Amino acid sequence: MQDIDTPFHAGEIEAQKRAGAGDVASWAAGFIRDAMPDQHRAFFSNMPFLVTSGEDSAGFIWTTLIEGRDGFIESPDPRRLTLDTAIDARDPLAAAFNAGADIGVLGIELASRRRNRMSGTIRPENGSYVIDVRQSFGNCPQYIHERTWRRVTDHTPADALSGDHLTPSQSALVRGADTLFIGSGHTGRGDAASDGFDASHRGGAPGFVEVAAPDRLRIPDYAGNNFFNTIGNLMTDPRIGLVFVDFATGGLLHVSGRARVDWAPSGMDNPAIRRMIDVTVERVIERPAALSLRWAADDADLRTLIVQRKVVEADGLTSFYLAAADGDALAPFEPGQHLPVELAVPGAAEPVRRSYSLSGPADAKTYRLTIKREDKGTASRFLHDNIAQGDTIAARRPSGDFVVPCSTCPLVLVSVGVGLTPMLSILHSVASEQTDRPAWYVHGARDGAQHALGDEVTQLAAMRDNIHVHTAYSRPRDTDLTHDQTGRITAQSLLSLGAGPDAQYMLCGPAAFLSDIRTGLEDAGVPAGNIHFETFGPTG
Repeated sequence: MQDIDTPFHAGEIEAQKRAGAGDVASWAAGFIRDAMPDQHRAFFSNMPFLVTSGEDSAGFIWTTLIEGRDGFIESPDPRRLTLDTAIDARDPLAAAFNAGADIGVLGIELASRRRNRMSGTIRPENGSYVIDVRQSFGNCPQYIHERTWRRVTDHTPADALSGDHLTPSQSALVRGADTLFIGSGHTGRGDAASDGFDASHRGGAPGFVEVAAPDRLRIPDYAGNNFFNTIGNLMTDPRIGLVFVDFATGGLLHVSGRARVDWAPSGMDNPAIRRMIDVTVERVIERPAALSLRWAADDADLRTLIVQRKVVEADGLTSFYLAAADGDALAPFEPGQHLPVELAVPGAAEPVRRSYSLSGPADAKTYRLTIKREDKGTASRFLHDNIAQGDTIAARRPSGDFVVPCSTCPLVLVSVGVGLTPMLSILHSVASEQTDRPAWYVHGARDGAQHALGDEVTQLAAMRDNIHVHTAYSRPRDTDLTHDQTGRITAQSLLSLGAGPDAQYMLCGPAAFLSDIRTGLEDAGVPAGNIHFETFGPTG
């Protein structure tokens, strides 16, 4: 019998094992919570729409978009969202939501590529809706196509069109799509946190979803956060709901059916595809002009940057110094933010998009990206192996909300491996401040050969008495004599620094590391609001 305290059900755990992800449940509790952090509450409250999934009275799963006027979403407390809107009766989930139903929720900001997810229950209340949260967690920004939105005032939804297979025009919309939203669910004992529905995002080059027949679709599955919510749900319940958005007209194409996970797809020429989801279409609802929102590709801020320098910092770690190819000033950034880049990788059907934290000072005339080469990473291998001084890449404006949350409070900057990148940028900022706030730069590496940019950190610390450095090597060599700690960084080792109860802890590293540190700090009494984190994974 499943332990109701685990954030995953049996299907998700089986999917994690089949994918070789290890014991994800042992660390994921630090990310999957039963309430929204303040950052997520603010994020959802700024959304013009939510992606939701659930089931209708006939048992079909559907995915849809709920919109409202500006500010229609509020969060009165960490366990609730309120939606001041009406749901169109033509929406396939309208009746279910009005009756009170389990729901999966995705908030996604296409322009900045941020997204957060939750599951819970939606119910009508005083002419609005309330979503009671069951699970809440964040997501990485991979495979999201940037788009800006606007709202039209002369909006009149058209009648819905129903069928049991895709028409030629609907198939054309699917073949041209670079984005879809997918819903799935799991029903267990009813009291487990993992019960309910999930709404998720999938993206790729136009045509990444194959229309194999009018009643059959194939959807590629890429590396993600290793939670396997969608895949795990489908292993125990094959029902699936998809929605394709016509971003130019606000139209929605809803598809409901059943799915099978192909764990070893043949004939794939894209090494990034790990699995395929084969969908048998059972119901189709097309809702022309369903939304008042319209989206356009966000290419206005795409700039060409030239590599001025390429510097090897440590084994498998290289810094790229970038300037504007036209000689103009670069867009400013806040320390801790990342730079979205688009790479023209040979053989790729479209630009490969990644976001890398900026590692240099915010007042420099160049951007610095310090990137780890991942053996299976399409982007990182291309940058390390093919991009040289004088070459160009495309990038958008820096973005991200992993920034210093206060002006004078003590900071504990904690990283392992390449997680040092945003921390080093923040450390530059602290060194240049006109305050005496205490700051601790805590970094973990395997050994001295894997410890990058240590001399730069030492120089910054020498500038200010308020900067303290603590280095931990998990497997030091005999020649590594300058580190402060042997072994891994733990919550206890951070608390022993004596930063005090008002310190803000900023963490960056692999998900399992962050989860352990975050849980340990909270158990020791550090307020959840004082812990901020940025995760990375080997998606390259």
